[in-house]
Amino acid sequence: MLTHEVLTAAAANPLRDVVLPALGPRRSGKVRDIYAPDSRHLVIVTTDRISAFDRVLGAVPFRGQVLNQLAAWWFERTRDIVANHVISVPDPNVLIARAARPLPVEVIVRGYITGVTKTSLWTLYEAGDRTPYGISLPDGLHRNDALPEALITPTTKAEAGGSDERLTSAEVVSGGHVDADLWAQVEQVALALFARGQSIAGETGLILVDTKYEFGLVDGDLVVIDEVHTPDSSRYWTADSYAADAANPVSLDKEAMREWFVAHGYRGDGTPPALPDEEAARIAARYINAYETLTGTAFVPAAQPAAERIAAVFAGGMPS
Repeated sequence: MLTHEVLTAAAANPLRDVVLPALGPRRSGKVRDIYAPDSRHLVIVTTDRISAFDRVLGAVPFRGQVLNQLAAWWFERTRDIVANHVISVPDPNVLIARAARPLPVEVIVRGYITGVTKTSLWTLYEAGDRTPYGISLPDGLHRNDALPEALITPTTKAEAGGSDERLTSAEVVSGGHVDADLWAQVEQVALALFARGQSIAGETGLILVDTKYEFGLVDGDLVVIDEVHTPDSSRYWTADSYAADAANPVSLDKEAMREWFVAHGYRGDGTPPALPDEEAARIAARYINAYETLTGTAFVPAAQPAAERIAAVFAGGMPS
């Protein structure tokens, strides 16, 4: 684990953008810079930018490297369930991927009732809603309780400056987002991915609480895209802390940042407070902890800036 002093120093100079003119125009998402050098490839470059409440809210040092490498690790461990879009991982910050046609609906799978945002399952349940997103929940649940079974809550992909629209599974089909046969396949695959994730996390002393999956089509076949089971796309608790105090488990994921903003009076509206370097370093330590716990491998930051490493990789042309 990197020291707090190293993390705090890195927080003052995070990787915010990657400009690679040789790969064509850059498309910048909230937390990634994406290049499409031809019609069949994407070069996905992770940065240290971090988002919550559908907005970019600062940066966390080494976040991109942790997520990129951990996503690649998980893709290998779920390949027997569903194919993914990754061709290679030439750099700690980069995935070379097959260009997929993304489905317009993301899939959230939840194993516990929790959350601090206004649209979280727990917030809605606490307000008296026993059928949030078309799901029937029993009375008597407490915050952070395990759900009777893993539940799927679909959501549309937010456009720039907008928010996700929560859907029921029936609305996914009736609204023409995804046809019935493909959506049935998506739900089956998502639950299988989540079960695998919970099993592997449990073996390392972590709890996979909930997660988001993105799917796409390549040549008509379903593939999982984006990332799988990272601290940005998933919520992790340490099993020991949950057993000791289920109301206040230690989160090794982006929820720690959300909780900081909520504690400082921000829930997505208006101007957010600046994320201090000290807090960014604390969140980075949790991301790295999740990586090292799951993989059993020490995290080692890249020795060169991402732009230099990527330029060297592609100097000889695109991979097939």
